[in-house]
Amino acid sequence: MFKFDSIGELVSSAEKRGLRISDIVLEEQAVSCETTKERLYKKMLKSFRVMQTSIEDGMEKDSRSVSGLTGGSAWKMKQQVDSGKNICGHLFGEAMAMALAVSETNACMGKIVAAPTAGSCGILPAVIISVMNERKIPLERVVMSLFTASAFGLVIANKASIAGAEGGCQAECGAASAMAAAALTEMCGGTPQMAADACAIAIKNVLGLVCDPVAGLVEIPCIKRNAMGTANAFTAAELALAGITSAIPADEVIWAMKMVGDSIPAALRETGDGGLAATPTGKRLRKQVFGE
Repeated sequence: MFKFDSIGELVSSAEKRGLRISDIVLEEQAVSCETTKERLYKKMLKSFRVMQTSIEDGMEKDSRSVSGLTGGSAWKMKQQVDSGKNICGHLFGEAMAMALAVSETNACMGKIVAAPTAGSCGILPAVIISVMNERKIPLERVVMSLFTASAFGLVIANKASIAGAEGGCQAECGAASAMAAAALTEMCGGTPQMAADACAIAIKNVLGLVCDPVAGLVEIPCIKRNAMGTANAFTAAELALAGITSAIPADEVIWAMKMVGDSIPAALRETGDGGLAATPTGKRLRKQVFGE
């Protein structure tokens, strides 16, 4: 059983021993699962390879989801980046294309890693893989960052929620952004405390984000929110790596996330009854997929 109950405990343990958060997590999990660190690393590497493949699969020009509502956005974004026409540069453009690709792979019933959920599956892969490619970061450091992401995600799941049906999209894309921000911060040489600050900043940025899937499907607006969540993770990591701290500690931010999630009306928690799902176009698309 994962023994850390808070982000603060993770940071404290890593700082006392002069280790990365990922080192602490891998060591604890090996003991808890009665296996070796090498085996757990190989298992995480396998998940990482699935993330890479899901990016490749989602870049198809003519891909369409089972519902027919979405598909092809990742390819369009990639064309924009490759032509040098996107506004925010190669790295950011690639990351957005990757986030869309993984989300569209999910919508097409392809294989993805729920990180932490299928609805938010594009954020973590997009963030770490785009930066890995751009900065030529060693594979070991990238895979190890996933242990940090998983630990932060587990604390969020235990203390708040990672389910849109329970806490809104702040619990899905918000948690994924926080996990990605923490992983990216460690990947780029940040301290354990910087990773915690990145987590806190990412969640604060999307507190109250509702879950309002059109036709009840994880497509509209979920796919584009993965691109947004990727941008959020970059923002949080950049701030933290610059030494900018969160005025509210990560654990308190997660507590606030729980309180806000509990206050969100049921119509805005994955039921497909409110928000964008309740717009005239949202209702029309639902009829288009499911009929009267």
